Amino acid sequence: MPVELALYQPDIANNTGTLIRLGACLGTRIHLIHPTGFPFSAKALARAGLDYVDHASVQEHASWSQFDAWRRAAGRRLVLLTTKAETSAYSVEYRPDDILMVGRESAGVPDAVADAADLRIRIPMREGLRSINVALAATLILGEAKRQTDGFTGLA
Repeated sequence: MPVELALYQPDIANNTGTLIRLGACLGTRIHLIHPTGFPFSAKALARAGLDYVDHASVQEHASWSQFDAWRRAAGRRLVLLTTKAETSAYSVEYRPDDILMVGRESAGVPDAVADAADLRIRIPMREGLRSINVALAATLILGEAKRQTDGFTGLA
């Protein structure tokens, strides 16, 4: 069971396309939690520059509650990347059963969603700056989680 990535109701097609391309290249399944802030389709992703859609593993979830029920039944730990967390993303021991989740670009996740996470982490950054782009943040931490869990094994 490898580390996977969940996108909570993403707002921006280009960021979603970037993360799906990342998932295709790294062999990482992407969970897309609806609704999205843009029409989600292969055509929309192609416009966002994603020519890797045929190589990606994307599991769509109709809602937060449907995704949360699925991941609990599957025994997956939910790790939320959030600027509101106190724990550094680099002080955490990641596990192969983790699903890393990023929130909406415009609003993050609601408190109820954050409360459902098993672990909340943040990327250390300079004081006074708001946040790192969601696609970049997910890339940083997915790389660290895959490194810790031997998730690059089998990749060229």
